[in-house]
Amino acid sequence: MTKTSGAVIEAAEDLTQRLGGLEFSEPVHTVYNPLEYAWEAHRSYLQMYARGPKKVLFLGMNPGPWGMAQTGVPFGEIEAVRGFLKIKGTIGKPPLEHPKRPIQGFACTRSEVSGRRMWGLFQERFGSPESFFAEHFVVNYCPLVFMDSGARNLTPDKLSASQTERMSGYCDEHLERLIRILRPETLVGVGQFAEQCFVRVAKRAGTTARILRILHPSPASPAANRGWSESVEKTLVGQGIWEEKNFKKA
Repeated sequence: MTKTSGAVIEAAEDLTQRLGGLEFSEPVHTVYNPLEYAWEAHRSYLQMYARGPKKVLFLGMNPGPWGMAQTGVPFGEIEAVRGFLKIKGTIGKPPLEHPKRPIQGFACTRSEVSGRRMWGLFQERFGSPESFFAEHFVVNYCPLVFMDSGARNLTPDKLSASQTERMSGYCDEHLERLIRILRPETLVGVGQFAEQCFVRVAKRAGTTARILRILHPSPASPAANRGWSESVEKTLVGQGIWEEKNFKKA
């Protein structure tokens, strides 16, 4: 473990402790925190790959039900975590589990499209996790998964301000802490919500890093279903973040 990865792990532990005291009302019925029940895998991710300052920090919104909710890794599509990232770990159970959304960990047979697209692009372009994480890191703004009574996923941007005020304060402070630790030159929001989080927190963090947005890889986005990888490569190459030598034109 490096000084940097240790600081990031400590920040995650502090965030988990603070979020643990929150309560949510309708329409929120069930809340999962994979930083608790999947801590072993999440800690491995931080220890292995947050080992020094990064040039680029990617930010997602919150865990997907078949990705980080199962593996503890941001955008953590199971095969990507197991195969590309080489992360293992015991996945436990949340204190209250919705019967329609069981946590099966690495035994889950569902595949999360967003995570498959994200890590698939990084693997295709960089080849190995060591090459990618030498200058990049990926985190989520909020580690919590929200569901209504029917187990429908509720993303933080769909909850009322009164529901999320304290949570957002804690997550903002955690993001500020990560920016100070990792000292990125570019902050990449995966979707509009994440970009807005960076805009809100960057000044507080005292960073001069530039902020930009890439298309979110969710299959709910028609644009993402029409060449997501090509769109993201075009954006990052166009901004000078990635070199053009591996750029595939759409």
